Amino acid sequence: MRRIDKLTVVLAIPLIAALPLSAFSLRPNRIAPPEGQTVFEVFGPATTTALIAATGLLVIFLLLVRRPGTRMLLLAVALTGHIILLGRGATILLEQAAPAARVSPGAGFWLAVGALLLLLADAFARLHPGPILRVGLLVGAVGVVATLLWSGALAELSIMAEFRGRADTFRRATLDHLTLAFGSFLAAFVVGLPTGLFIHRYPRLRDPVVSMLTLIQTIPSIALFGILIVPLAWIASHVPGATNAGISGIGMAPAMVALFLYSLLPIVANTVAGMDEVPQTVIEAASGMGMTGAERLWMVDLPLSIPVILAAARIVMVQNIGLATVGALIGAGGYGTFIFQGIGQTATDLILLGVFPTVALAFLTSAIMDLIITLFRVQQE
Repeated sequence: MRRIDKLTVVLAIPLIAALPLSAFSLRPNRIAPPEGQTVFEVFGPATTTALIAATGLLVIFLLLVRRPGTRMLLLAVALTGHIILLGRGATILLEQAAPAARVSPGAGFWLAVGALLLLLADAFARLHPGPILRVGLLVGAVGVVATLLWSGALAELSIMAEFRGRADTFRRATLDHLTLAFGSFLAAFVVGLPTGLFIHRYPRLRDPVVSMLTLIQTIPSIALFGILIVPLAWIASHVPGATNAGISGIGMAPAMVALFLYSLLPIVANTVAGMDEVPQTVIEAASGMGMTGAERLWMVDLPLSIPVILAAARIVMVQNIGLATVGALIGAGGYGTFIFQGIGQTATDLILLGVFPTVALAFLTSAIMDLIITLFRVQQE
């Protein structure tokens, strides 16, 4: 007898429970309290019946079908369908509402999409995709999202209205966020990699250096930004040319330095760990072949350590993408600008305008780095 998948049973509960809940939130304006609207109230009985039937069939198929690829396809179609339904519902609601009205996803939508995403993540984990399939899935996901955004299917949602009113600011914020996240990573990689190699060669320095970097990691991000304001402001005031180089007490400089400092520990620690994992037999074989220390480093040690070092790079990039949002509090720009403006204005959709691209950028970066790490591991095997 075929066993029922317990995770599907658990996640089917919120998926079904979302059906009678409000799928849409209608506001008279961007900051007014929302009024919930169900699928039945927006679309009527025909569409509601079809949605209930489709949800029931999806749950039955997920309980019966074990193949991860088939499950992923079904869930991707269901997720895309929910998003299209959301956009269509927003269009219908705004046709009957005041000019300043806004439509956002309601609790029912978030609950259903959350359950679908968890089921999709479970199916992906069971699939164990190889590098080529990962590339295909990544390209497909990006293509679907881009099509939904550029087709105008979601144009009437409140978050898209916020974007249209801030398109130029959004582009500048994107550039600032990329500069903060990846610029600080590159600087930390240039410093952290040789530092890790150095303390691996001289083990007595390992504990003091790692302890110092660990201490920096314990400082809260906003506190570290504040600590850096005073010395950087002094440098800007007393060092000739510092201001022209972009150094100041507030803005990009303290955020960049803070993210640089946060990035050092994972890179240094993983460099040391990667070098420690090089088999002693390989080291002895390289020495027996007459390789010098530098030759062994570039031709043996580093190539074998690359997957571990790249894992640190992935951690740092994702970490910096998240921490860069806090930099908006000291004028560094980035997506955090929208998040904190939205909090100050109690505008939920403005907050989401900063949250969604941050999450998407972190997810995309992590997926690309995972793919690169997998390719290196396959090549080594």
